[in-house]
Amino acid sequence: MAKISIDTVKQMRQELLEDSQLNFNFMILTIGACLIATFGLVSNSAAVIIGAMIVAPLMMPLRGAAFGALEGDPQLLGEAIKSIAIATLFSTLVSWSIGRVIALPEFGSEVLARTEPTLLDLGVAVTAGAISGFAKVRPKISDAFAGTAIAVALMPPICVVGLSLSQGIWNYSWGAFLLYLTNLLGIVLACMLVFIGAGYAKYNHAFNWTLGMASILLIPLGISFFQLLRQAQLHHTIKSILLNRTITVGQMVELKHTNVDWSAQPPRVYLTVRSNNQISPNQVHLVENFLSKEMGRPFTLVFQVEQIQEVRAKDSVESPKE
Repeated sequence: MAKISIDTVKQMRQELLEDSQLNFNFMILTIGACLIATFGLVSNSAAVIIGAMIVAPLMMPLRGAAFGALEGDPQLLGEAIKSIAIATLFSTLVSWSIGRVIALPEFGSEVLARTEPTLLDLGVAVTAGAISGFAKVRPKISDAFAGTAIAVALMPPICVVGLSLSQGIWNYSWGAFLLYLTNLLGIVLACMLVFIGAGYAKYNHAFNWTLGMASILLIPLGISFFQLLRQAQLHHTIKSILLNRTITVGQMVELKHTNVDWSAQPPRVYLTVRSNNQISPNQVHLVENFLSKEMGRPFTLVFQVEQIQEVRAKDSVESPKE
């Protein structure tokens, strides 16, 4: 690796300082991204939310914070933290206000998808942060910056926090905040690694502190990840059981959705199914026993059945001939 000159490091520092400043352009982009993301979440539109990810400028001060911490630069670090903090608080307030005005009775899948972060989200954040830092030290690939902004999605989780708080759903707001914190620390940590590896900064205790805080997140993220795996295994097992003719709950049973209350003892599994036949308590008991045997632990099953009514042309009553 070629040695980075002092002038090059100074130029990098100046560019990051300009990127991290809390100015008119930064606030306009933040407001615009917040509004787009909030409306996209409310309308459950993935395309609109992607637009907000591209507009949001939060990635830039995060790179500044990473470089400022490594260099022990109080001006750069202070400017970056100020921009991040004000953007976060302002976006939360705006989304909370919109949530209070609209007052949705329930949220769609785009909101729910950001309330249960796992280790996979940390992996995405670290990877996207590394690409973002690499794009900064290698300007010729700066076109990748928009892609990393979409991948790591900083603005939507903040807006989910505000929307959830507006409806008093504290577990959703905590989950979304954990996702935002995961993205933030993952980006900063990855950018630090890139700046050190590229020779723009030296390793110091700031890296250890960032690594330590990111490591703390491994506990809740790991719990969510293994719960996701358990739920995926449970869903697969239930689908296999419903297709088993020896214990079937009736032909033409279609599993639409599985929801598990892991806090209940034993865990309570809600199965939303579509069927053209009635499902009896005895059939539920058979499936429940088979599931508990396959999973190695007891479960309580609750079937939520959507009846299918078959209507055919030949079932119509022909009018009598005169």
